[in-house]
Amino acid sequence: MLYGKRIRLRAIEREDIPILVDWFNDPEVRKHLILYEPMSRVKEERWFEALLGMKDRYFFIIEIQKGEEWVSIGTVDLFRIDWKNRVVYFGITIGEKTCWGQGYGSDATGTALLFAFHELNLNRVELEVFEDNLRAIRCYEKIGFQHEGTRRKAVFKGGSYHNVWLMGILKDEFREEQEVYIQKEKGAEKG
Repeated sequence: MLYGKRIRLRAIEREDIPILVDWFNDPEVRKHLILYEPMSRVKEERWFEALLGMKDRYFFIIEIQKGEEWVSIGTVDLFRIDWKNRVVYFGITIGEKTCWGQGYGSDATGTALLFAFHELNLNRVELEVFEDNLRAIRCYEKIGFQHEGTRRKAVFKGGSYHNVWLMGILKDEFREEQEVYIQKEKGAEKG
């Protein structure tokens, strides 16, 4: 389990599949994702089975605490790890729309970067983001990601082509003052 200031990241479980299907079929959530077909439970179950055997991917559920209970609000994905060059791709989705704009995405991103840089010993994290996804871009820039280029009209979605920004952050650029930390298996989990 990885803990941030207000979130925790935990490994995905089979029981998470229904909520993932709900999130990834919501048009508002999908707007800035490179998903183009409806998500079925069967397809998500096949994806989950394939995920279990991957050694170059870490997929987490983002949770927040509400009272004594931890509630799922989104996902973080570290994928296509290049172990030789120490590079990983990053993706995040806040599926619970009531949690948008509350800083959970920044907290989850910082927590995932701490894991990538200090536990996996990676040197670079990169991502792609639609040019018009200003909320996500602000989050990434706040963490320290830099705009490194633009893939012009790279994705066809909603009847038109969209520019995609390439962004990256290096280990020595990561600002650790975000006070995120990794909670090791010392029984400190409460709730």
